[in-house]
Amino acid sequence: MHYSVLGRTGLTVSKLCLGTMHFGRRIKARECHYLLDKAFEYGINLIDTADVYGGPDHHGQSETIIGEWLAQNPGKKDRLIIATKVYGKTGTGPNDRGLSAFHMRAACEASLRRLQLDRIDLYQLHHVDRTVSWEELWASLAHLTMRGDILHAGSCNFAAWHIAEAQKTARRMGLPGLVSEQSIYNLQTRVVELEVLPACSQYGMGVLAYSPLNGGSLVRSAVGSHRDEAAIERWMTLCQEMGHPPAEVALAWILANGSVTAPIIGPSSIEQLDSAINALALSLDAATMERIDSIWPGFGKPAPEAYAW
Repeated sequence: MHYSVLGRTGLTVSKLCLGTMHFGRRIKARECHYLLDKAFEYGINLIDTADVYGGPDHHGQSETIIGEWLAQNPGKKDRLIIATKVYGKTGTGPNDRGLSAFHMRAACEASLRRLQLDRIDLYQLHHVDRTVSWEELWASLAHLTMRGDILHAGSCNFAAWHIAEAQKTARRMGLPGLVSEQSIYNLQTRVVELEVLPACSQYGMGVLAYSPLNGGSLVRSAVGSHRDEAAIERWMTLCQEMGHPPAEVALAWILANGSVTAPIIGPSSIEQLDSAINALALSLDAATMERIDSIWPGFGKPAPEAYAW
């Protein structure tokens, strides 16, 4: 396993993060525990979940499955970095969602119970909440930190200006601020290259890239539009010539990006986990990177140079 530091924290994390969105929803608990066992054997030490994972009628199920596994493997707990999220709807009440102080405290306590932990290593804001001031948000996170409930705070699905506002307010309040951002990033979805990745670099934040295979479209032989089908055909040809499955090449492309701490993989089988591990050993030369860019063009430069002067 390869490792890197999560932003400015000094926290060493694996270059692959195990995503658990499908735990309890598409994957039964026994298979989830098997995946967790195998990921740990491979040296993956960063596990990502959320309080809403498990489905609309079974929120928290992913956290529960992870908590049961941790309880069965107490010796592994201190060697893992557990990340979860808060924002989504977790009940029927009007305050059972969002980033209010009221909800965040209750949601954090519930996540700790399900995970069977006394601390969440990375507590991520799953989405920006436009009804809550940055001051209230940071006061809530500071309270959770002082109680020892969380160690670090991160964001997820934030725009660059949200990151800037959050960090500016944290600095004014004498608080550490966000240490990471989790964004969708893959060959077909590269918009974060314009502003989010540069903002994270400026503020010393780690980047966790979710949906690195774009929901599986980068490993299928056909997609919706004719334009996409032509690109997919060129992509599949390139991967075939390289002698590597498309999933491994797509992950290797993200792993080659120094702005990304780790892609979040969401394997539903040991075979898919093995494939992700193989991507760590796949090095893409400059010619291959240029060819990939010709198939899935990026922006070339960050904003504003990408579209202005």
